[in-house]
Amino acid sequence: MRNFSTHMIDPGEAPWLISSDDFALYDVLALLRASFQYMDARIDPPSSIHSLNVEGMQVHCQGGGEIWAVGRPLFACMFLTPKPDSLYLGKLAVKDGLRGQGIGRRLVDHAARRAAELGLPALELETRVELTENHRVFSRLGFTIVSTGSREGYDRPTDFLLRKPISLSADS
Repeated sequence: MRNFSTHMIDPGEAPWLISSDDFALYDVLALLRASFQYMDARIDPPSSIHSLNVEGMQVHCQGGGEIWAVGRPLFACMFLTPKPDSLYLGKLAVKDGLRGQGIGRRLVDHAARRAAELGLPALELETRVELTENHRVFSRLGFTIVSTGSREGYDRPTDFLLRKPISLSADS
């Protein structure tokens, strides 16, 4: 197995779109499972990452969703899903050891450009109530909490919906 140290990684590398038949989907799944593992002891109900599989990611891509990655081998990813009034950003992950270098910010900026290209006025994402560090990070990236939600079977808020307006003007 090859060892890719951080000196071989360019955090400024541009995101690339993964197609539904790309073997990189297996790498995305591995990155997501590793990146979201810390949540297991902190959130209730459990993360949907446990039911995610490559076939589900293929369906996502074939149904109009997008999966973007950074790096080859990849070290960051995000899912984008067009909604009627926003572009939903999900499953944002940056490999442990590479966080804090602006990679997540560049992915969010790329998502904002995609939203503008699609004529959508906002980005939206969900984060779990318990993950306060995520609330702070997304706030710094221009997101605000717009509502709470409860997973099926729960009588308390389990997640926050965050929204970031996107400028659709030609001069932005």
